[in-house]
Formats: sequence, C-alpha cells, structure tokens
Amino acid sequence: MADSMAPGEAGAAALASSASDDPPSARAQISGLVFALLLIDDEGCIAEANHAAENLLGISAKRLIGTHLTDRLGISDPRVAQRLAVNDAALVVRDLTLVIGETEMRVNLTASPLGNHPGWRVITLSALGHEDNAPDQSGEAMLSAPAILAHEIKNPLAAIRGAGQLAERKLAPEDRKLARMITDEVDRIARLIDRMQALGSTRIGALEPCNPYEAIRSAIATVQAGGDEAIEIREEFDPSLPPVLANRDALEQVLINLISNARDAAVLTNGAPEITVQTRFVSGLNFSAIRMGEAIPLPIEITVSDNGPGIDPALRDHVFEPFVSSKPAGQGLGLALVRKLVRDMRGNVSHDRDLRSGLTHFRLHLPQAPRRRAG
Repeated sequence: MADSMAPGEAGAAALASSASDDPPSARAQISGLVFALLLIDDEGCIAEANHAAENLLGISAKRLIGTHLTDRLGISDPRVAQRLAVNDAALVVRDLTLVIGETEMRVNLTASPLGNHPGWRVITLSALGHEDNAPDQSGEAMLSAPAILAHEIKNPLAAIRGAGQLAERKLAPEDRKLARMITDEVDRIARLIDRMQALGSTRIGALEPCNPYEAIRSAIATVQAGGDEAIEIREEFDPSLPPVLANRDALEQVLINLISNARDAAVLTNGAPEITVQTRFVSGLNFSAIRMGEAIPLPIEITVSDNGPGIDPALRDHVFEPFVSSKPAGQGLGLALVRKLVRDMRGNVSHDRDLRSGLTHFRLHLPQAPRRRAG
C-alpha cells in the first residue's frame, strides 16, 4: 500500500475528484469516511490511516504508521484483545471501551481480514454518541435493531471494497484478479447481511397453536439438504405432546440454527457423529417473562443433542451473546438470534454438557397452546 496521505492532501484529492466528471477514486472514498479506518499489516503494525482515524486518535497519520496497533489502542476487554491478536480473525464489537493516551472512549470496532493478503486487516472505529450511553447487559438491543447492526457492518464493507479497488490499481496486471476477488467477496457478504437483517426483525409474527413436529421435521430436512455430509438425526418424540404456542416460522428458524450447530459439532468427534432431537412434556417448569409481568408455564421441551467436543469452557457463559463463537469463521450471531426468537415466543433456551455421556444439550422450553373450550 502507498504511504498515507496527510489531511491536506486527502482533502485536495477529494476536491479534485469532485471537480471532475469521474467518480471519486477509492482513496478519495476512504478519505471521506466519517469513521476511522486503519490498515494493519501482517506484523500487526499500522500501514495506513485515514483522516477520521487521525481525528479520533488525536495522532497524525505519519506518527501512526509503523507503530503496533496494540500500542495505540488500550483495549479493556481481554476477549477482544485475544481475538485481535489473531491476524485472520474477523471481529465485530459494539460498545468497546478503549484507552487512547489518557482518554477513555467507547467505540464500535470491526476487524476484517483481507483473505488474499494473509495477515493484513482493515480495522474500523466509530465513536459512540451520547444516545448510546445506556448500558446493555444482555446484548439483545443489537438484535432488536437490525438496521443498526447492518449499518455497522456495511460501512466497513464499503471501505474494504474501496481498499480492494485501490489495491487493484497498484498491483501488477497478473495479480489484479486477486484484488477483484476482494470486491467480489465483499459484495457477497453484503448480500448475506441483507438476509440477516430479515432474520433479525423485531417482529416475529403472531403466536398461534402449532404442531411442533412439523417445525422439527421441516428443520431437519433443511439441514440435511444443505449439509455436505450425510449424518443421521435420531428422533425421540413424545407422541402425546400437545400443540405449542409459537410462531411457526420463528420456531423452525430456531431449530435450523440449533441442528446446524449440532451437525457442525458432531463431525468433530473422533467416533461416529450422533445428533438427537427429543421432545417431552415436563410439568412444574416456569419461566418469568418480565415484560408480561407473570410467570408463564413452559411444559413443552425440545432438546437438540450432539456428541461433539462441547463448548469451550471459557465461552459457556457467553454463547448466547452476540459475536461470541467457537467456530474459526463464525460470526457469533446464530445463538444470539435463537435466544431473541425464543424469548419473543415467551420461551426459554439453555444448554448443558453431560460429561459422562459426552453429549451437549440445547433445550427449548415453550408454552403450551391454550385448550379450546367446547362450544
């Protein structure tokens, strides 16, 4: 990458671009971004910084370039620091506390690896406004506002696309196809984000009596159709299970996510992969739905079990939080979405590990549909 432009040069480039009939160059686009962008090389050092990064960090680009990222950003969360230490790890973090010099600030941070340039990443930082000062312990607010989440992801994607276009101009002709792959992959991810927005909608539709087995079998069929490996999914169903009060589409989506995760875990076992979906009716289980102001009985239990290696003990208390994942390429949104959808259906989701049997269980507890009165 070329040396970073000074603020005056960046402004002149942007003005020159706007004065012509040609669209703004990739460098002009990056210079005009309202959030900070840092290009990090394979040794973890800052290779380029835009004007917004200079403003946010209070340091000129000349002083930033060549210094190590961790020397400039004091990261309060050890999980984030550990993730950033992995050069090829993607990361999206909201409401992260940084210490810049003697100043403490809260930012949204993303780290996006450049797949065709091993070890290189684009880091973006955007300071939180006063409207974001309210603490969010559960992280559900992020999934309750999918437009905000999509915005935070799509903005850095646009920057990465611009960086890819800039790289294409500077690379030798035989290497330009690699830069074009970056822009193509960014476009593909943007399409995935559009689909994720639809899944993260705050409205799941009406709760109605539905047959849980229809949702379960449809989810199993979807997972089996999309998997590369044929893994048998054993069914252990209670034939007397009554209808559940749920949203049919949301319940199916929850089961698709849980069964898919079970399949991914089961293939990692040294023996034969095993997945079981079990249903049963349990009495005496109550979950306090605070927003409803009452305790709601949840007698219908659906359990998805697998014989995979289990969840990393360090992550077990955080698996339902956004952006927490044990998968190398995972984004940590699947289980967070599961929890949101289940809670929207007035239910509960939990997990446990049976050390003796070597099984991991994810359990859904849902309300029973009210019985219709005769006449």
